[in-house]
Amino acid sequence: METIDLKIIAIISNSRDHLGDDDWGDVVSTIRLSDELSPDLFKGLDTFSHVEIVFVFHELDFEKEVPDMRHPRNNQKWPSIGLLAQRSAYHPNPIGLTTAKILAVEGRELTVQGLDAVNGSPVLDIKPIFQEFLPENPQQPRWVSELLKDYWTKS
Repeated sequence: METIDLKIIAIISNSRDHLGDDDWGDVVSTIRLSDELSPDLFKGLDTFSHVEIVFVFHELDFEKEVPDMRHPRNNQKWPSIGLLAQRSAYHPNPIGLTTAKILAVEGRELTVQGLDAVNGSPVLDIKPIFQEFLPENPQQPRWVSELLKDYWTKS
C-alpha cells in the first residue's frame, strides 16, 4: 500500500487522557499551532463559530486486530457492518475528524469545545465550517442515534 507524509501543524491539549465512548460535549481543548508555522494562519478564524479538526488517534494500539465487519461498540442488537460505515478510531488510517465550537483564537492558540480527541493528539488540518458545504438532509440508520445519545453529554 502506498503511503504519504503529512506534517503535524498543532497539538491538542485538554484534560481527556483516554478515548472513551461518551461525554465529549463539555471537553475544552486548546490547539497550539506548531512553532514552525505563523500565527497568521489563524487570522479570521475568530469570525466563524465552528471548525473541523483533522487529527491523529496517536494512542491507539496499532497491533490490535480489528475485523472488517463488526457490530458498533460490539452491541449485538445493532447490525454487523463494515468498518468504513462506522466512526471508529480503528480505520485503515487512524485519522479523526470532528466539528468543534470555537471559543477563542489568541496568537497561536485556538480554543474549542466538543473535540473528541485526547490530550497530546497531533493535528493535521483545521478548516472553518462553511454552511454551504453542509449537506441539506443527511440520512442515517436509527442505531446511530442510539449509539450517540450520550456521546456529547453525560448520561
